[in-house]
Amino acid sequence: MVESAPTPTIPSPQPLDSTRFMAGDLCAYLECYLEPEQIKEVYRAYLFGAEAHEGQTRQSGEPYIFHPLAVAKTMAEMRMDYKSIIAAILHDVMEDTHISKERIIEEFGEDVAELVDGVSKLTHLKFRSKAEAQAENFRKMMLAITRDLRVILVKLADRLHNMRTLGALRPDKSRRVARETLDIYAPIAQRLGMNAIRRELELLGFAAHYPMRHKVLDAAVKKSRGHRKEVMQKIETAICGRMEEVGIEARIVGREKNLYSIYRKMKQKRLSFSEVYDVFAIRIIVADVDTCYRALGVAHNLYKPVPGRFKDYIAIPKANGYQSLHTVLFGPHGIPIEVQIRTEEMDRVAETGIAAHWLYKAGDRHSATAQDRAREWLKGVLEIQQAAGNSMEFLENVKVDLFPEEVYIFTPQGDIMELPRGATVVDFAYAVHSDVGNTCVAAKIDRRLAPLSTPLESGRTVQIITAPGARPNPAWLNFVVTGKARTAIRHYLKNLQQDEAVGLGRRLLEKALSVYELSLEQVPEERLRALLEELQLPDVKALLADVGLGNRMAALVARRLSVTEDADASAMETTPAGMGRPLAVKGTEGMVLSFAKCCNPIPGDPIVGVMSTGRGLVVHREHCRNVADYRDKPDKWITVEWAPDGSQEYAASVRIQTANKRGVLASLAAGIADMGSNIEHVSFDERDGHATTITFTLSVRNRKHLADIMRRLRRIPEVLRIARARG
Repeated sequence: MVESAPTPTIPSPQPLDSTRFMAGDLCAYLECYLEPEQIKEVYRAYLFGAEAHEGQTRQSGEPYIFHPLAVAKTMAEMRMDYKSIIAAILHDVMEDTHISKERIIEEFGEDVAELVDGVSKLTHLKFRSKAEAQAENFRKMMLAITRDLRVILVKLADRLHNMRTLGALRPDKSRRVARETLDIYAPIAQRLGMNAIRRELELLGFAAHYPMRHKVLDAAVKKSRGHRKEVMQKIETAICGRMEEVGIEARIVGREKNLYSIYRKMKQKRLSFSEVYDVFAIRIIVADVDTCYRALGVAHNLYKPVPGRFKDYIAIPKANGYQSLHTVLFGPHGIPIEVQIRTEEMDRVAETGIAAHWLYKAGDRHSATAQDRAREWLKGVLEIQQAAGNSMEFLENVKVDLFPEEVYIFTPQGDIMELPRGATVVDFAYAVHSDVGNTCVAAKIDRRLAPLSTPLESGRTVQIITAPGARPNPAWLNFVVTGKARTAIRHYLKNLQQDEAVGLGRRLLEKALSVYELSLEQVPEERLRALLEELQLPDVKALLADVGLGNRMAALVARRLSVTEDADASAMETTPAGMGRPLAVKGTEGMVLSFAKCCNPIPGDPIVGVMSTGRGLVVHREHCRNVADYRDKPDKWITVEWAPDGSQEYAASVRIQTANKRGVLASLAAGIADMGSNIEHVSFDERDGHATTITFTLSVRNRKHLADIMRRLRRIPEVLRIARARG
């Protein structure tokens, strides 16, 4: 038997009075699936909550207890367990009343108390800004969710009722709440597969945040609905008839696209409303998976499919557990019509997501899959939290991870990995494992070498090539898109810079102490401890890191550590800070030692080191004009010299004036390659009819290597003049 349902309309937000839901109504509703003893506990929680909120009212003027009861009603509609219902009733008592967590544990047990605590905001801490408070509260909630998924269900039900009653708030506050809902809570609902709640949150958020756009778009959809109603009925009738002919039992439902989804699609793809073809769609619901594919064949035989628009989310489910077949057909008059084909179980999970686990526990494989996928995502969220520097960074990275569209990539072993659209090879490497991401040096896409910044497409097989000594490149932050990759790279570089700063700081301090014929090990423990207390630093490592990053001068720290109680401090003041053996630099010190781009020093050049706050040691050529600013700041200078081993390569710039003839650039490149150097960058500075000036940035080992390259290039007939450039 094939049933055809009319295209549903999206309900308008209900008036405030209709949202009132009494305790007796809730208990009567719970009788259909909870035990009497459990319902008694729920009613006891209502009495406890009503007493705690006594005298409190909402912005609308109604008693506050109506809000927790409405949240509990939404939880009951999801068939949640009685502890979740109790937590919904009590979700604001810790935040808005004198009731403590210990009191809730005493009355209702630890499970309920943890759920209530997970939803409660951090009201006892002071924050510098509203944004920071929001981010820290979000981090607290997400950590609670990783312990118990029911926390997010309570929070979503709470947010849903707040959105339904948003009209009672000031316009500026309602817009802020709506923006937060669209940015965070609606995407979370989608990520957890709870599409029914997600759609309502989006609709209410869109209407509150963009009232005029909502009004215009709503009018356009209503007008379009009238035009397309006849076409949709014709298509539904045709599909119904063909399904009956081949003996397929199906339920056919018309679907209308969410207003916010239409708006987002128009904005992202720069479309007019008339160019959005999937405003209306048809959903075919059948008994089992095999019938889904049979129904797909029937639909494709009836109307021609649009090439490249078929997606099989049954074989490869979405990250939130969503499963369905999607296809687009050329309908009557050439109108594209989207068709979704799924089973009853898939339809249920598509609407309720992880809540289906509580709604239909017995033998529901699909709801268990949605739960597993939610837990996998939350495991990734926990990793992001552990590596994030602060709550703002955590919120930013989780927002990126809530991006709804995915690509599906295969590992060489045939496993499927889900990534956000636009994800690169580096994102894939970090999705495999953080250690793989940290040590990746190259990759093969479908057995061909590809740059690490390559955006991935669904169906590709990616193999990551790693090297033990490799480490993340800061430039990766310019193209990675997943929160996990971004957080892992920042975390690694932050720790790496800290370790390198400690190493450089130790060398600088040892050099400064050598002036006083001391070493760090010879400094008395009590003197070192006194200095750390005075500077408010936790340990010696923090002191060395400060020195290495240029935040504290090694000479001044050494002077403080060398002073004894009976020493003459004035004598110390006269000791030259620059005495002692110069600091040897290799170029491999890492992020806390850099070579100035203004003069590009290379081994063989006389050099000087300048301490830059937060950056560490910057090495310049001795006669670099930018060093002149530090002539009257001797405490910023560090005497440095080149280390003996010359295995490292350095950047040097060469300015060449050549005759303007064909093939000159190729001759220069060949000459540079013959001398064992790479061209890092090339630019054409001046050009006329007779001559061209070219600046090359080359990688060289030392000053002699550069001189050999210049001597080789000077022999090319077209070269008129060659000189080393400043940088």
